[in-house]
Amino acid sequence: MATTLWQRLVGPRVPPDELAARRWRYRLPTLLLFAAAVALITTPFLPMWRMRLHAPQYPGGLEVVAHLTHLEGDVAEVDGLNHYIGMRPLGEAAVLERAVGVYAVVGLALLVAAAIFIHSWWAAVLTLPALLFPAVFLADLKFWLYAWGTNLDPTAPLTIEPFVPPVLGEGVVGQFRTVASPGLGLYMATLASLLIAIGLYHHRRAYEPLHEDMTGEAPRAPAPTPEAAGAR
Repeated sequence: MATTLWQRLVGPRVPPDELAARRWRYRLPTLLLFAAAVALITTPFLPMWRMRLHAPQYPGGLEVVAHLTHLEGDVAEVDGLNHYIGMRPLGEAAVLERAVGVYAVVGLALLVAAAIFIHSWWAAVLTLPALLFPAVFLADLKFWLYAWGTNLDPTAPLTIEPFVPPVLGEGVVGQFRTVASPGLGLYMATLASLLIAIGLYHHRRAYEPLHEDMTGEAPRAPAPTPEAAGAR
């Protein structure tokens, strides 16, 4: 039987007897993708990244905490130090990203949740942005650190060589030392990516045979009945 475009998009539905025979095969990808969506939706409420600056005049160090929408911590003090070397204020970086961050993450979580109901390879397409979200976040952060560290004001009171603070780990600039680390939000986004990857594996394992049956590409044997299984 010829399949419609909509059937190819959403994929095959699971027959009741097949669902009864292999319930957990179909339930597992649903649970994994749902857990990924929940983990992802928590990130706007959690810090994504931390940077601690150690300077001689601040024995306890200064810390900047980046959320998706704003910065917290000793931002004014760090901006004061950066002013002397000609670096622009931290709050002027990633303005667009902070403005749309929450909406973007909510959209990613909704796409992951929608993939639960898609039983074709389009589920991978829907979840790909969320899968890549942690890497994209770090890449965007690296871009702004590069832009701010390599475009210093030449008329600043102190002249230093352009530098790029590390996104993660320790860096040294003159007598200053920075230590950057992931925030809990980034850990949750990474957990979501891991759950998506595992979920897509089980998704393909569950629905690919049904898709082959639907399209007639490679028919497979029907699920054994309890009576047949007991007769073996």
